[in-house]
Amino acid sequence: MIRCENVKKSFGDTEVLKGITTEFEAGKCNLIIGLSGAGKTVMLKLLVGLMKQTSGTIMYDDVNFNSLGDDELRSLRMKVGMLFQGSALFDSMTVEENILFPLELFTKKTKAEMLDRVNYVLERVNLEGANQKYPSEVSGGMQKRVGIARAIVLEPKYLFCDEPNSGLDPKTSMVIDELIQSITYDNNITTVINTHDMNSVMEIGDNINLLHHGTLVWRGNKADVLTSDNEFLDNFIFASPFLQRLRNAALGRS
Repeated sequence: MIRCENVKKSFGDTEVLKGITTEFEAGKCNLIIGLSGAGKTVMLKLLVGLMKQTSGTIMYDDVNFNSLGDDELRSLRMKVGMLFQGSALFDSMTVEENILFPLELFTKKTKAEMLDRVNYVLERVNLEGANQKYPSEVSGGMQKRVGIARAIVLEPKYLFCDEPNSGLDPKTSMVIDELIQSITYDNNITTVINTHDMNSVMEIGDNINLLHHGTLVWRGNKADVLTSDNEFLDNFIFASPFLQRLRNAALGRS
């Protein structure tokens, strides 16, 4: 579990996050949603330590993230996996080499042990035999799966996904959602996903956090979405007439 207590972030005189208090639960897909400029990306960067909050506390289980020394921080980072929006694969490296990279950086495993782990995670994301391909030789959806394989190769306790469905067609997006959800449930990972994808919200939204102008204005799950009367959620989720009809049907409205 990751817990945020009154987290604020300012850039000069501009306050981007205005006191966020929430929890991201273990074994669940925790979503951060909101309109552009709501503070989602800044929130995610604070959670993974790419930025430091102006004030407030971020707790990884019972550990204050921002009070860690270098050795403790390195140890924690080995428990963190990150799936970047653009996959962020090294173009000059094969699929195998991309996934090996964190193992070589953070572990003292033998080459044989590392390759065993690479092959295991490739099988886990349904990419057996893709070891020697280069990122340019596989589709965007396959690149995302390679990114997921690299993110989980160190057996993380915490997994962060930045717009995992960006640039993907709806069918491939569903495959990625199902894969992230399955990995989360099977390994009891605290997964945090920054997304605009409404299908992700309705399919894997175990714990949804809606930000609006740097404030947490709603928190619930995918079932709560259809019955909520929150104005901000309404404006964000149900801008689509189709989703508006879906909610009206769930509430028995004509």
